[in-house]
Amino acid sequence: MRNAYDILEERGLVKQCSHPEELRELMGKEKLTFYIGFDPTADSLHIGHYVALMTMAHMQRAGHRPIVLLGGGTAFIGDPSGKTDMRRMMTTDEIDHNAACFQKQMSRVLSFEGENAAIVENNANWLRSLNFLEFMRDIGSLFSVNRMLSADCYKLRMERGLTFFEMGYMLMQSYDFLMLHQKYGCVLEMGGDDQWSNILSGADLIRRKEQHAAFALTTGLLATSEGKKMGKTEKGALWLDPEKTSVFDFYQYWRNVDDSGVENCLKMLTFMPIDEIKAITAPTANINEAKKILAYTLTAQVHGEEAAKKAQQAAEALFGGGGDIEHMPTIRLSQAEIESTGLRVTDLLVLGKLCTSKSDARRTIEGGGVLMDDVKVTDVYAAADPAALENGIILKKGKKGFLRVLKG
Repeated sequence: MRNAYDILEERGLVKQCSHPEELRELMGKEKLTFYIGFDPTADSLHIGHYVALMTMAHMQRAGHRPIVLLGGGTAFIGDPSGKTDMRRMMTTDEIDHNAACFQKQMSRVLSFEGENAAIVENNANWLRSLNFLEFMRDIGSLFSVNRMLSADCYKLRMERGLTFFEMGYMLMQSYDFLMLHQKYGCVLEMGGDDQWSNILSGADLIRRKEQHAAFALTTGLLATSEGKKMGKTEKGALWLDPEKTSVFDFYQYWRNVDDSGVENCLKMLTFMPIDEIKAITAPTANINEAKKILAYTLTAQVHGEEAAKKAQQAAEALFGGGGDIEHMPTIRLSQAEIESTGLRVTDLLVLGKLCTSKSDARRTIEGGGVLMDDVKVTDVYAAADPAALENGIILKKGKKGFLRVLKG
């Protein structure tokens, strides 16, 4: 079996590592226990989390044991990394609900059964009942405030004001690593590169307190070859929950990704062999075919084969003159909604979440960006024909926004 470190490096999933040569050698000799933390501050994972899940999956397939650490305790504080404002504090019920949603989505990528089955832990088990004085004496005394303030995750907040509440996040995350080391023999923490300072502090804490080898490894952000961050849509984050980002919209996002980002996305987000990826993204290859493969493969991984096929069919119906329009994003209007909106295009665009407001819808129409049944809408007061609702009206906003409107 190939060394997991080589697999991660080959796929662009290694950004920084505390002791790369030592870690690679260890990975080749024995099965490691490692972890990645996920703060459940929403009820769904997004595509940024998926990069972390793929990192875990490659490690697990190479024989190593993953721990999914749900941040039921740290979510009470909120990580200041990359933030300019303090995160809203959440209730216990919110956090526990979100954590349950996370585990369900993770099961599509990670195995929770078998010899190296993924372990699910929640740092609420030790953080919520922590004794402050004991913690500060045993853990806080080992951290230098000067060194903490030099970390990038705190620098961004210094001008706006950094609370002691948030300063505690690095200590909490480092303590998580220590607890997992003591309970499971965990020797590696992984995560996004914005977590580098926190992860490195945890590894350092174990080395100092336990006199045992511990490692930090981060992955880069999902980006195009030009360094442009990916994973955002006009509606916000690209969620894994189909109620937040429809399967069709998820498929279309990858179908329309920049040419320069296709190879990286295939490497980082799918299990396709590297040789196949290089072949379909070579300069002589058809990049549009590669995008179709990316969209279908990733949608199938996240939502299942059946959902991916339906999204593919809907896309072909819109762009290829074939396929099945039944599976494109659809809203069904009640009689009351038909009467209240008058089937005005501006209202339908807002109802279908293609536009954020009526003024946004009017601006889009004035800019020539809206089609109704393939005819450009030029009048901001235009309305659809009620009779057309029987078969459905198709609204298009730009190149990526689609909506089928039917009578409920």
